[in-house]
Amino acid sequence: MSLSLVQSRALLGLEAAAVTVEVHLANGLPSFTLVGLADVEVKEARERVRSAIQNSALEFPHNKRITVNLAPADLPKDSGRFDLPIALGILAASGQIDAAKLAGHEFAGELSLSGELRPVRGALAMSLALHAGRVVTRLVLPPGSAEEAALVPDAQVYRANHLLDVVRQFLPQPDTAPAPEPTAGWARVEATPQVMARPYPDLADVKGQLGAKRALEIAAAGGHSLLLVGPPGAGKSMLAQRFAGLLPAMSTEEALQSAAVASLGGRFSLANWAQRPTCSPHHTASAVALVGGGSPPRPGEISLAHHGVLFLDELPEFPRAALEALREPLESGSITISRAARRSEFPARFQLIGAMNPCPCGYLGSPQKACRCTPDQVARYQSKLSGPLLDRIDLHVEVPALAAADLLQARPGEASASVGARCLAARERAMARQGKLNQALQGQEMDACLLLDEAAAKFLNIAAARLGWSARSTHRALRVARTIADLAAAPNIQVTHVAEAMQYRRSVMQAGRT
Repeated sequence: MSLSLVQSRALLGLEAAAVTVEVHLANGLPSFTLVGLADVEVKEARERVRSAIQNSALEFPHNKRITVNLAPADLPKDSGRFDLPIALGILAASGQIDAAKLAGHEFAGELSLSGELRPVRGALAMSLALHAGRVVTRLVLPPGSAEEAALVPDAQVYRANHLLDVVRQFLPQPDTAPAPEPTAGWARVEATPQVMARPYPDLADVKGQLGAKRALEIAAAGGHSLLLVGPPGAGKSMLAQRFAGLLPAMSTEEALQSAAVASLGGRFSLANWAQRPTCSPHHTASAVALVGGGSPPRPGEISLAHHGVLFLDELPEFPRAALEALREPLESGSITISRAARRSEFPARFQLIGAMNPCPCGYLGSPQKACRCTPDQVARYQSKLSGPLLDRIDLHVEVPALAAADLLQARPGEASASVGARCLAARERAMARQGKLNQALQGQEMDACLLLDEAAAKFLNIAAARLGWSARSTHRALRVARTIADLAAAPNIQVTHVAEAMQYRRSVMQAGRT
């Protein structure tokens, strides 16, 4: 048979669209043509496949005109994931393996010149696409990728080390012949994720800073974003790096979603399975690096931090365009990358932790060292953060410098485990009441779930009018107050809860001057 069909998948964002690799062998001038909107890496598969087949002691049809079509033709294809299905299609079309046996299988893998299979990115996204579409098929992948894809429940994943290991499974045999025995190079992979003890740094390492620790607890309990403002060396980075340890353990669904995005970005590791990611890009990162982009679209840092923490240190030093691009994801929890031909949507349900100095020299309002900045320099520095962006950050907290005597004599703080237990209890109260975290409350849900006392409502109205708050600022203060009430196991929001929430809505300028 001179025509064969092999199934595979192409990545477009988190979607893994089905691709049929059609291989046709015909008489004529010898050639190897690859069509179907293939990127440069895919077109280079011609040389890899030819060498892999020859070095595996198989026959490459040199005297044939080989045409490979990756259907559908209007779907972009990239990376070396199609090496294995192209090689199998050529072997099936030339009669070296049974083309009928390929049905019910999907293949992906990059081939080395010797025929060894190399991992491909996005294996978990492929397996999730099969699971979501309820497609019953066997997924054949290289080592590393197979273990990743097997994390999806009920997935039928097989690991192959070499092209010959795959070929042996599909050799022409009588129907009565027994199935090939599993070998060292070919085996089914079962999901065995090892959930290790959470290796997060402990909050007890941070001495003092009780106000900032309280803000971390509120942020972890309600899913709120947080901005830390203070002089250099005050402990802002230490606090942010320990924030993930306050969050509850990831559910299987959350772990799969987070791992799928990490797989697309080439960052997935089984050692980090079910560990909440903390992404901390450098302040020279561009807007595309933060929110994603490129052709084909790749996830950015906000998506790689899905169900985790995005820590932006030296926040005003980031490019203005990069910071402004965070506005919509902070509200919606997703990012849509639109290009002329395609659009891709990536999840971006992250918690933002920002850290900054109050002025260019960092010592505005510090009792330990005098500030050298002029008022114009301070205003210019702080104006790098726009009002709409600051409005979307729930908690603004000052982190003062700790005196050397206090630092040396202070006892270790409260451990992350005990703080995390209180955060988990508050989250469970919110989920039982409204089915989502307080930060995600919208519209009529706020009226039904906030349960604001009459005195607290009057207090908030007066304060919001005097401070000139926007409607968004008022609503965010209410959500924070609801979280504070949940931490206190209070059914209703009281005046004390509103008063504490208001302290976290001060402007950056006010925080730096105190």
